[in-house]
Amino acid sequence: MRKLFIAAFMFVSIFGTKVMADIKMGIILGFTGPIESLTPAMAASAELAFKEASDSGSLLGGKKIEPVRADSTCVDSAAATAAAEGLISQGVAAIMGADCSGVTGAIASNVAVPNGVVMISPSATSPGLTTLDDKGFFFRTAPSDARGGQILADITKDRNVKSVAITYTNNDYGKGLADVYKAAAEAHGVKVTGVTAHEDGKADYTSEVATLVAAGGDALVVIGYLDQGGKGIIQTALDSGGFDTFILSDGMIGDSLTENFGEALSKSFGSIPGSTGKGAGVFADVAKAAGIDSSGPYTGESYDAAALIVLAMQAGNSDDRASIAKNVMKVANEPGTKIYPGELKKGLDLLAKGQNINYEGATGVTFTSVGEAEGSFLEKEIKTMFNTVKQR
Repeated sequence: MRKLFIAAFMFVSIFGTKVMADIKMGIILGFTGPIESLTPAMAASAELAFKEASDSGSLLGGKKIEPVRADSTCVDSAAATAAAEGLISQGVAAIMGADCSGVTGAIASNVAVPNGVVMISPSATSPGLTTLDDKGFFFRTAPSDARGGQILADITKDRNVKSVAITYTNNDYGKGLADVYKAAAEAHGVKVTGVTAHEDGKADYTSEVATLVAAGGDALVVIGYLDQGGKGIIQTALDSGGFDTFILSDGMIGDSLTENFGEALSKSFGSIPGSTGKGAGVFADVAKAAGIDSSGPYTGESYDAAALIVLAMQAGNSDDRASIAKNVMKVANEPGTKIYPGELKKGLDLLAKGQNINYEGATGVTFTSVGEAEGSFLEKEIKTMFNTVKQR
């Protein structure tokens, strides 16, 4: 009798543990590498959404999410792929990430899509990802550089810059954005004096800057990463006196840049995906209450990417990978009740009742037919820190 009782107890314990087991969720970002100063706040923002859903008690009848972090490095596709394979082996239901375009494409093509795992990137912006053969498993809450390059060129024209030299980090992100920006700037009548690629991780950028200075221009467009080559290019340009005005891509915008250069960048400006709408203000308050600085790049997009995953699970009443993929678009767009940051319980409860939601989130989420954000952009300028001028 005692043995029967113990066996029954073990069965109930094991069965109960299985039913209420945590749902593992991958977060893969460049915790080391050229944007490592940006990723802590991005990861924390995603984890905030996962925690909000877990604490609500409404996710799939009370299930919890266990976030599992992995390092994309941002630049090493082999290392990023191996890290993603590690997440898959742990049984993650979906992946929030990756970040930089090259590693994102590699992970999607080599790991996520073949294994039927949804990826929602908060910051991969290469136009090439629009046509990725993703079988419906890849989404991004950041808009494509096809629009971002146009916006940056519009700002350049509006600020009466007549000529620019361009340098870009030599990868998918840098080359794609540089091509779009150059064409758009020239269409506005801005003269492009020269275009020079740079490699990240070098100790000396004297040669690249000498070429750019020789080309000349009213400003230097730096399309790169603020903790790597882009920073080195600016330092060398300032030291040489070749340029004192810099036009900055999204990967160059962050506090570590202004902390390094301060007032030396007072003539500089750039753009980054973002919004000044209702959701952005709500997210700032929600993030602040959780001790997260939401002013950095892609924090809202990271929260939104995580939120869409949990809402898609609820919409399909399952943490099955295929079900998540099927329902992301359903919760991202109209019709339905608008859901903002801090309202995930409301969204989960409505979905549990079979009602539609339209997740607006921190960034005014609306997906195109291929699952990428239409997006808006923030024009940024530097006084001593980055300040938002307006939404574009």
